Amino acid sequence: MTSLLVIIVLVLLAVALWQLTKIFDLTQVGSSSDDSQVASDNDNNIQGYIMFGFLAFIYIFTIYGLLKWGGLALHTPASEHGLLVDSLMNITWVLIFVVQFITQGLLYWFSFKNRGNKDKKALFFADSNKLEAIWSIIPSVVLACLILYGLYAWNNIMFVDKDEDVIEIELYAQQFKWTARYAGQDNVLGKANVRLIEGINTLGVDMSDPNAQDDIIVSELHIPKGKKIHFKMRSQDVLHSAYMPHFRAQMNCVPGMVTEFAFVPTYTTAEYRELPFMIEKVANINKLRAEKSVELVAKGGTALDPYTFDYLLLCNKICGASHYNMQMKVIVDSPEDYKKWLSEKTTLAQDIKAAAAAEKPAEGVEATKDSSVAKDTVKAVIDTVKAVVAKVAMK
Repeated sequence: MTSLLVIIVLVLLAVALWQLTKIFDLTQVGSSSDDSQVASDNDNNIQGYIMFGFLAFIYIFTIYGLLKWGGLALHTPASEHGLLVDSLMNITWVLIFVVQFITQGLLYWFSFKNRGNKDKKALFFADSNKLEAIWSIIPSVVLACLILYGLYAWNNIMFVDKDEDVIEIELYAQQFKWTARYAGQDNVLGKANVRLIEGINTLGVDMSDPNAQDDIIVSELHIPKGKKIHFKMRSQDVLHSAYMPHFRAQMNCVPGMVTEFAFVPTYTTAEYRELPFMIEKVANINKLRAEKSVELVAKGGTALDPYTFDYLLLCNKICGASHYNMQMKVIVDSPEDYKKWLSEKTTLAQDIKAAAAAEKPAEGVEATKDSSVAKDTVKAVIDTVKAVVAKVAMK
């Protein structure tokens, strides 16, 4: 209803302004005016100064944006390849800002310098090989260098040697949650297919595959510092995207295929929390949350909990109504703590056996109940038959 009222008000305001312009035109009847629709030197000068004002606005807003929101950009990367990604990004930003500063300045300067003037004639020439060469060769060389550097970074990040010592982990995406599957002692993930999803086997792992017998399924991702993690990703339903911003890692999860990404964590969760910039950031967030809590409590609400930093695995594709809530905590442990944590987890095979064992007594109870009901039914039928026979004999 509020939106409708706003639209009505805007429409009425537009009508009122239109009527005011008509009234103004009527007041000018009989006065001398230039109706030639041809811009005068004064018009051209005004337009030229307005363009310079717009150029100043662009530069001022760009500088203001960098000062105001520049600190919100991701800070120290938490993976080895993160430095390479940040370097490529920073070079790209510098090129964009330099080119934007130069080209916008030239565009508006030439527009002002060559604005219309009745005492000047426009010079027309069909082409200029020199200009064509300048604005074709220079961008081509710059973009070629940037693309080559990007390919170099991509190959370094994505290359995983078959003989390399890595930890195999599967990230399984579904609306709207993540599940992780560890390869276990053999470091080989068992085969899986969505058609095999049944009961607690929510990832469709093929339990007839020997490599699947030691696979471990968890809802909280733990990885060790200093060890390369090779992620293999699947999606159960729609297109998702595994996004771990602090590790500078992102890869689409596509239904029907397996995608992959690998990186080496360089900071444990505890170490990253102690970085100076993160301490300052958390303190600032908790200050804002405390101020908001005062307002909530005053209105009878519940105070917000203090914020504690954690690495997160997010979905970076709009995958449905609860896309915003599709995340999983990622904990980077020391190698010792990681081994201890993993050793305490049960395998999927053990979980399936435990679930089957828990179902058997229940099935036995149901079978006993069914047997008792059957016996009672048979007895009732026999008693009925005897009664009928007795009546017939009496007759």
